[in-house]
Amino acid sequence: MPEPVVAVVQTGPRALELVELPRPRVGRDDAILRVEACGICGTDVEQYRGELDGVIDLRYPLVPGHEPVGVIDEIGSDAAERWRLAPGDRVAVEPFLPCGGCRYCLSGSYEHCNGWAQMMSYGFVPTAVAPSIWGGYATHLYLHPKAVLHKVPASIAPHVAVLFNPLGAGVRWGVTLPRTTLGATVVVLGPGQRGIAAAVAAKVAGARLVIITGLGRDRHKLDLALELGADVAIDVELEDLVPRVRELTGGAMADVVLDVTANATRPVVDAVDLVRAGGTIVLGGLKGTEVPNFPSDKIVLRGITVIGARGVTADGYREALSIIEQQRFPLEKLQTHTFALADAELAIQTLAGEIPGEHAINVVIQP
Repeated sequence: MPEPVVAVVQTGPRALELVELPRPRVGRDDAILRVEACGICGTDVEQYRGELDGVIDLRYPLVPGHEPVGVIDEIGSDAAERWRLAPGDRVAVEPFLPCGGCRYCLSGSYEHCNGWAQMMSYGFVPTAVAPSIWGGYATHLYLHPKAVLHKVPASIAPHVAVLFNPLGAGVRWGVTLPRTTLGATVVVLGPGQRGIAAAVAAKVAGARLVIITGLGRDRHKLDLALELGADVAIDVELEDLVPRVRELTGGAMADVVLDVTANATRPVVDAVDLVRAGGTIVLGGLKGTEVPNFPSDKIVLRGITVIGARGVTADGYREALSIIEQQRFPLEKLQTHTFALADAELAIQTLAGEIPGEHAINVVIQP
């Protein structure tokens, strides 16, 4: 009889348990991943705190973790042929499970898939849905026939490969959606891992000037952003943001403004004043509330494009893995903490800034 899977199960807000779950049998069309590393992002923090309850279709208990990397442990014959994979191959797993048949999947926008009876995304599927192991906070992960996988080059270690997820967001949100081009000026509001990743992606795309902003407590993040390619880092508690950007751009303002701050609504209003007429704003940070004094007239009169960024698709992840493989940037410096599976709660709290004295950017769980 196969050994059980060890997993962290969330039973409610701030309630995690280390449990054993049965390992499923593999059929011809699916597989089992042996998880080597799973990244943690701000969404994990919101999920842990219960802040996503009622926002998305979240049902407990569930195994969290939507940024897994690992090796194929067991695979069916049809799945091996379709994915062109074999046992021992290392892959990165996308969160979204596209149904393949709804209008969004058929048009290539599978991040909006609505073809399932419930939300089907790794890290958010309840254990009541067989075979239970749907999250990366576990020794093993079930690979559904619809899973979207990316083979990881052998030169990339698993704990570095998990950066495929935040860097993929940086590519999509900072470059693909706003169509960032050579010579562009990009302002990134928020120096978290996705904000820093967007600054990196913008430089790869040829942006001339990349400005990133943060608070005083974000100094370590702002300094790392500069080391990884950002041109200017602004502490908004020390400098008046809009006049400073006007000075840096000679009055031209930004071609692209990306907001990846969580909960804070002021950056959305600032973004409208930071972007040039005809420019583009990308909103990637959930606020959990309405934005007071939203300047819709300015958006209309200045012809500004506003784009909501939901998740990442295959092109972004492929480009992210390519950037990691090229080793042009010391991206491993993004990773500040690594934890064992049994310490998953401490890992989340560390990223959330709940542990005094710790300054986290990218946190990884290694089962």
